Amino acid sequence: MTFSHSTGTRGARKPGRLVRWFNGLALRRIRRRGGRVLGMRLLALTTVGRRSGQPRTIPLAWFPGGEGRWYVVASANGAATNPAWYLNLAARPDDVEIVVDGETVPVRARELQGPERDEVWGRIKDSASQFATYERATDRHIPVVELTRRDTAGS
Repeated sequence: MTFSHSTGTRGARKPGRLVRWFNGLALRRIRRRGGRVLGMRLLALTTVGRRSGQPRTIPLAWFPGGEGRWYVVASANGAATNPAWYLNLAARPDDVEIVVDGETVPVRARELQGPERDEVWGRIKDSASQFATYERATDRHIPVVELTRRDTAGS
C-alpha cells in the first residue's frame, strides 16, 4: 500500500480558521444526522496523528465506490501540499474509522494509482466541479483515497 506524498510548487492557500469553524459544525451535523452539508455527502474521517498518536477527525466529501467502499480526495482546496489527514492515513492506513450515514465503520485506506485513479478522479470531477477547480489551482498530483470496510473480526 503506497502513498505518494507529492507536493507542488504552487497552489491555493490552505483552509484557514473559517474552514476549521465550519468543519466543527459539519462534524456535529454528521454525527447527529449524517448526510449532506451544502449539497455534498460528508463523512467524518478519524485518523491517528502520525506524530502525536492522538485521534484526529475531519469532515470530508465522499464519493460512492460500491458496497463497503468510499472515495475521498486530498485536495486541500488546491493547496501546494497535502492535508494532514492524508499524511496520517499514509502513516497508519489500517488505523482509520469513518462515520457515514450515522454508522461508525472501521476502514482501511489505499491511495489509488494509475488508470484506476484517473477513472475515479474523472467521475469525481464530473459529479463535483469544484475538484476540477482545485486541480487547476495546483501543480500537485491530488491523491484519491479508497476507504474499504475492514472486517473487525479479522483485524
